[in-house]
Amino acid sequence: MATTWTDAPGMTRREPSIRRIGGSDIGEALALGWRDFLANPTQLVFLAILYPIIGLVAAQLAAGRELMPLFWPLASGFALLGPVAALGIYELSRRREQGQPTRWTDALAVRHSPAITSILGLGVLLLAIFVLWLFTARLIYGMTLGSTPDNATDFLSRVLYSREGHQLMLLGNLAGFLFAALVFSLTVVSFPMLLDRAGRGMPVTAGMAMRTSLRAVRANPAPLALWAFVIALLLALGSLPLFVGLAVVVPVLGHATWHLYRRMVQD
Repeated sequence: MATTWTDAPGMTRREPSIRRIGGSDIGEALALGWRDFLANPTQLVFLAILYPIIGLVAAQLAAGRELMPLFWPLASGFALLGPVAALGIYELSRRREQGQPTRWTDALAVRHSPAITSILGLGVLLLAIFVLWLFTARLIYGMTLGSTPDNATDFLSRVLYSREGHQLMLLGNLAGFLFAALVFSLTVVSFPMLLDRAGRGMPVTAGMAMRTSLRAVRANPAPLALWAFVIALLLALGSLPLFVGLAVVVPVLGHATWHLYRRMVQD
């Protein structure tokens, strides 16, 4: 399934075709992602990135009660920036696919990609969505619980055992789902596509990449809904032991996303 896009009068650019995938492709992509991770383990890199961020957030939460209602929106909202965090992982899978020798330091080669301007633009868009999510979460808190909690125990008690707390969880999770669905639809193939096509000297823009991602979701609603569920489940499991598991989960998901992109998007 291909489409065309008119950039200017008289200039029509053919966009990639979208292939339909099935549930088996999800499992195969995960297996390939695990293989890529074992070939280039990057867990120490992700630990070095994750723990300063987690420590900073924890310190800020400990310093003031005002930030306590934002703990869960911050923790869950970082997933909205996951596609940016996985850029180096996509690059490693891209190089392995081409038969190039790879080291974990090759993940940094993303900064030399011909598509870096489009990549940065898409990253800024995700950052704006993340900030909008935090504002939305704070607004929902103000509409439900409202007042600043006295301490963590008081906060948890009000969330779990009051009618307003139940409203907070319902509205907050609904809003979070909508934000996550938006980011997933815009980025499930867009970042890998930018790296891939630019690396092969093919013209690509952030707009084309996002349109292709949306078309991939429309063509594969059930398999990609399953993929989104797998991502959410693995991120939740990886967060349980003090977020340590994310150092493995995030790169494996990144590698697997690359392989799903290659299965769905055809030149």
